[in-house]
Amino acid sequence: MIGLPDFASGVPRVKNETPQAAWAALAPLLAGQPRVRLSKDAGKSYPQKNERNLTEALPSFPAAVRIFGKDGTCAAIFLDFDSSVAGADRVQADVRAAQTWLHSVGARWIEDYSPNGGRHIYVPLAQRVTFSEARDLVEALGTRYRTLDKTPHQNLLHGCMRTPGSPHKRGGHQELAMSLSMAYDVARRPNSAAVWAAMTADLAAEIKAVRALRLEQAYTASTAPSPAPPQPAGRMSRAMQRIALTGLYDANRYATDSDARQAVIVGAAAAGLELVDVERRMLQGTWPGLASFYARYAARHRLPALRRDWVNALSYLNKNPAGRDGKNNARRSHTSAPLTQPPVLQADPALANPDAEHRFIRTWRNALRTRETGYQESRSGMARRMVLRSMGEAAHMTASRFIEFGVRSIAVATGLDQTTVAVHLKALRSERDPLVTLVEEGRGTKGDLYMLTIPEELKATAEDLSWRRGKIHALRPVFRELGLPAAFVYEALEHSPGLSTAELVRLTRLSRTAVGEALEVMAAWNMVARNSARAWSVVASTSLTDLAEHFGVLEAVAAQVQRYRRDRIIWREWLSRNVHTVTELLSPGEDYPWEAFEGPPDEWGLADLAFGRLAGRLAM
Repeated sequence: MIGLPDFASGVPRVKNETPQAAWAALAPLLAGQPRVRLSKDAGKSYPQKNERNLTEALPSFPAAVRIFGKDGTCAAIFLDFDSSVAGADRVQADVRAAQTWLHSVGARWIEDYSPNGGRHIYVPLAQRVTFSEARDLVEALGTRYRTLDKTPHQNLLHGCMRTPGSPHKRGGHQELAMSLSMAYDVARRPNSAAVWAAMTADLAAEIKAVRALRLEQAYTASTAPSPAPPQPAGRMSRAMQRIALTGLYDANRYATDSDARQAVIVGAAAAGLELVDVERRMLQGTWPGLASFYARYAARHRLPALRRDWVNALSYLNKNPAGRDGKNNARRSHTSAPLTQPPVLQADPALANPDAEHRFIRTWRNALRTRETGYQESRSGMARRMVLRSMGEAAHMTASRFIEFGVRSIAVATGLDQTTVAVHLKALRSERDPLVTLVEEGRGTKGDLYMLTIPEELKATAEDLSWRRGKIHALRPVFRELGLPAAFVYEALEHSPGLSTAELVRLTRLSRTAVGEALEVMAAWNMVARNSARAWSVVASTSLTDLAEHFGVLEAVAAQVQRYRRDRIIWREWLSRNVHTVTELLSPGEDYPWEAFEGPPDEWGLADLAFGRLAGRLAM
C-alpha cells in the first residue's frame, strides 16, 4: 500500500505524504461503508449513479466517501466548514472554536483544508452511532458555528464528503493540516464511547433545542410526502417506505425512533411482507433508515429485536383487523409482480387478430432497429428512440398497432417532461416515412390516436430480419438514475450477451465514450460483468427492482405522476364548465380512464410503480 504509515517500529512514520497516501490510509477508516461517489461535473454534484467501491487507488475526479453504512450508522463525525458562507477568515475562527471544544471533551480529530479555504474536521468513533444521534449532534454544533454545513449528516442515503487526498474541483487536493502519521494514529485509535457521551452531554441544551425546532416545523414534502388517502390493502404506503429508506419521520406523529420503527413494521406486516423480507431489506441496505433504528442494540441483538417488533405488529393487526383494510396502504401481495410502466387499456379482440398484430409489431420493431442508425447520439436523438420504444411497448400491451393515450403517459414511461414528449412526437410524425402516424388528434378527455407504421423503404428489410426475442422496454425506472446510454447498453446485452465494447458501440449506435461510461457505471452496481475474454454480459442475479428501490428513484416517478394527475383533474373540471357537447363526459362508462392511460395514482406504493401488472382498474 503506497504511502501508508509504517508501524514496524511501534512509532508511526510517514513514507510518502502524497494525496494518494492520504487517501489510501484514511478514506477506508473514515467511510461509513466502502463506497465512494465521484463528481464528473467539476464538483457540482455527487450523483448516486457515479458511486463505486472504495479502493486505495486515488480517483481522478473529486471523490466523496459515504458517511453512513447500510445499517444506518456512521464511523466518524464529518464537520464541513464552508468558506462560501462567510469567508475563509470566519471558517478559521469557527474551526479554532470547534477544536477548542473538542479538546475540552477529550476528543481527538483529523483536520484537512480545501484549496478554496474550506476546512474539514473528522472525529473518528470507536463505537458507531446512529443516523439520528449523529444528526442531532451536528445540528447542535451548527447553532454554535455559522459556517458549519449540516447537510452531510442530514441525509442518510446521500450524505457524503471528500476526505484527505481527494481531488478538488478547483484543482489540487484535500490537504492534511497535520502529519499523515498523526492523522492515521487518530483514525486507528478512534474516540471511545466515553468521549461521545461527553460530547453529547456538553451539547445537551443545543440538542434539545434542535429537536424542539423539528417539532415546530411543518413536515413538508421535502422530507416526506403528505399522507395519502386510504387505499386498498396490499400496498405499503409511500410514507412508511420513506421512513424505512431515509430514517426521517414526522416528530409530531412519532415521539421516538422506536415509535417510528414500529409503525414501519406494522405497515410491512399489513402489506403482506414476511419477516424474512424485512430482514433482507435491512441487511442488504435497501432500508437503511429502518436499520438505523435498531443500531442502538449490539449487532447480535438487532435481529431478535426486529423479531419481537414483528410479533407485536402481528398481534396488533390481529386485534385491529381494520389495519389490514385500507389504512396501512400496503400492496395486495408482496409476491405479485410490480409494474414497469403505466398500463394501458386492453384492445377489444373483435377489432383485430391479436396474433397478427403482435407479428406486425415485431416487424415494426425490426424497422425501428434499422431506422435508429439515423438518430444521432444527442440527448434529443436518444430521447426519440426511447419515445418510440414506449409506443412499441404500449402496442404490445394492447395487442394493437393503434395507440391512444396522452403525452403524460409517455412522459411517465420515458422519464421525460410532457412538453418534451410533445416536441419529440411532433418531430417523429413529421419525418419523411415516419414510424408513427397521427390518425386523430385528442378530443376532450380522449388522447391522441397514433398508429405504428412501417415505411415502404424499410418494409423489405424489416420483414427479412429475424424477430428479436424478448420484450421491448421503455425507460425502466432504474435508468432514470443511470441514464439513457446505460438503458440502451443494458438492452443490447439482454438480447445478445457476451459482447465486446466495440460490438456494443456498433449495436447501440452510441459513441465509444458513452458506452464505456455506461459499462463503468453498471459494473459498479454489479449489473454487468466482463469475463476473461473481455466480453460483457448482464448479471442475472442483480435485480433492477432492488436497485430502483435502493436508489429511491421512484419518488421522482411518484411526484411526476401526482403532478400530472392534478393537471388532468384541472383539465376535466375546465371541460365540464366550458364544453357541453362532449358526450364522453356525460357517460360514466365512457369517461377517460385516467388510471389506465396517465399512470398510477400518486398513492400507489413504490413497489407497484417499479414492477408488475394491475390486477384490475382502480377507481379514481
